[in-house]
Amino acid sequence: MNIAEKLRNTEQTLFSFEILPPLKGDAIDKVYENIDPLMDFNPAYINVTYHREETILKPMGNGLLKKKTIRKRPGTIGLCAAIQAKYKIDTVPHLLCGGFTKEDTENALIELDFLGIKNVLALRGDSLKGERYFSPEEEGNAFAVDMVKQINNLNQGIYIDEELENKHQTNFCIGVSGYPEKHFESPSINVDIKYLKEKIDAGADYIVTQMFFDNQVYFDFVDKCNAAGINVPIVPGIKPLSTKRQLSVIPTMFNVDIPDELAFSVLKCKDNNQVRQIGIEWAIKQGEELMKHNAPALHFYSMGRSKNIVEIAKSLF
Repeated sequence: MNIAEKLRNTEQTLFSFEILPPLKGDAIDKVYENIDPLMDFNPAYINVTYHREETILKPMGNGLLKKKTIRKRPGTIGLCAAIQAKYKIDTVPHLLCGGFTKEDTENALIELDFLGIKNVLALRGDSLKGERYFSPEEEGNAFAVDMVKQINNLNQGIYIDEELENKHQTNFCIGVSGYPEKHFESPSINVDIKYLKEKIDAGADYIVTQMFFDNQVYFDFVDKCNAAGINVPIVPGIKPLSTKRQLSVIPTMFNVDIPDELAFSVLKCKDNNQVRQIGIEWAIKQGEELMKHNAPALHFYSMGRSKNIVEIAKSLF
């Protein structure tokens, strides 16, 4: 049963979460240490993020700087395969347009298919640091809808090389992202939903939202999606606050509002331990209301740490 089928056929709200690959040089055991305590709550699936290359300036010792391209968190596909083998649970690797040609994307999908990973999250991805606007690779997908079309083509046995003699049909379940407070590049929420509808029409099977802290934003988003003819499962994404700094970082990076009640509560905290507790309590309240409204799943953005997610899951699942 793929992710979309799980979301459609459940009678109770499912539990899922997202993790980051370890930093280059770290062992996979650190990932397992954060997953292990969450297995008590029977997660339906685990998302694994993909991190594209970064360009850094490295001193050469003669007063000059040399550009160097690095990837700080490689290993998304291997980590997905390792998690599926160890925990017998579905994983959902993120695939990005940025940094990939269409050939790269096709090859990654073939590798995933060989490994028995049948779910993917198709994302455009962010621009590189120092770039004002997103720039796709030459011969790459410019938008997430283009990647959805490519994955759906592969599901029908349509490859880039039309002269292939053997054309195995894959069977990927395709997730895409949705933005209840609109993507920062969109002129309006209704235009954003128009683009989202195009991704669904191109073959996407479900939506997972950007984090939000006001449930009414999610409820309004679902209503607008339904009115636009989007009838696939829409999974709410939840991120518990854990530091005061996130009050300014999260709105800037993710274009989301933090409600006054939550913001003022955090501002009163003496240290981040208190912030962490406020974040847990707020996420629990969010989860309880979303479950009452029959959200198909609660998807938690863990940022590689699970202690606060464990506390929330204890109350909800």
